[in-house]
Amino acid sequence: MNTKTVQTSLIHSDYEAPGGFEAFPPGVHRASTVLFENVAAMRSGQWKDKSAYTYGLHGTPTTFTLEARLAQVEGGAHCLLAPSGLAAIAMINFALLKSGDDVLLPENVYNPNRELGRWLSQDFGVSARFYDPMVGSGIADLIQPNTKLVWTEAPGSVSMEVPDLPAICRAAKDKGVPVALDNTWSAGLALRGFDVGADIVMHALTKYQSGGAGLLMGAVITRDGGLNERLAQAHMRLGLGVGADDAYLVMRGLPTMKLRFEAHDGAARKVAAWLKARPEIAKVLHPAFEDCPGHANWRRDFSGAGGLFSVLFDPRYTEEQTDRFVDSLQLFGLGYSWGGPNSLVMPYRIRAIRSQWQEQGVLVRFNIGLEDTRDLIADIEQALARL
Repeated sequence: MNTKTVQTSLIHSDYEAPGGFEAFPPGVHRASTVLFENVAAMRSGQWKDKSAYTYGLHGTPTTFTLEARLAQVEGGAHCLLAPSGLAAIAMINFALLKSGDDVLLPENVYNPNRELGRWLSQDFGVSARFYDPMVGSGIADLIQPNTKLVWTEAPGSVSMEVPDLPAICRAAKDKGVPVALDNTWSAGLALRGFDVGADIVMHALTKYQSGGAGLLMGAVITRDGGLNERLAQAHMRLGLGVGADDAYLVMRGLPTMKLRFEAHDGAARKVAAWLKARPEIAKVLHPAFEDCPGHANWRRDFSGAGGLFSVLFDPRYTEEQTDRFVDSLQLFGLGYSWGGPNSLVMPYRIRAIRSQWQEQGVLVRFNIGLEDTRDLIADIEQALARL
């Protein structure tokens, strides 16, 4: 018989759900406080190796399940979730760099990573230097005694160069410097970062893993236990927890991710090939096309391409004209990111983020969603007519 007052009963219920429930979707475990069986369990529980649940920030069964599945996709052993792709990048930088250290970043790096590098230089005493993404094994000549991290991105998410990842990773490994790869573009499907020698693989789960364009999340995956422990310490100190509901939404997207990625890939190649034949377009920057910088590296290392590519308009068109083209598109949203069902477009002032950029013409990036490509091409055609 329940002798508790109503107020207490609302908090301390006697009901326990019967066991044996099973369903395909994983359970959603939301928690800040995690309950321990006894004091001994509380004192012996370890969050670093995930041998126990200790506090919501360090994970619940929901986030642990997602981390395990993401690690499996990349062929890694450890995974940590972060509130965004940029938060995952910051976790790596603050885990491995301190005042007096040096970090190398490719010139075509994701721009918020570039800005983070500059912030590290200005306020934290870390030297951030930028290198030609096509340097290959020549990265060895840039590594200094105080270089503690080399960033790579494949391809550059705006200018689309595909670096020689194995050469960069070998050269860095010979110097004892870890390599972090931003592998968001391929989602771990078209390229597994550890196969080309990366030590750390980072993803913005905001993109293909989510698939719905409705959340922000990042992941950092490793194989080395010691490296993962350093990252886990930074994860804890920076408070980079994620909500169980968002983790569940990413897990819900994973079963269809490969099918969606292949659909994006096929559609993007059709649209890119059509654009390549247009007189308004000077160049299509798509890694699967032979004239894209690093195409041979893509052909050797990658098995697909996803939905993202860029084009360069013929130099005779001004920025005002290409802006009019962008504004005239009806099926393409004007916005950042990619990997969702909706097609996107974004014009870039590329010289503002690429100091060594030599190509002529305004650069416009496309993300091809899951619409019918005939409709997308018709939309681009009517917008080109407005140039």
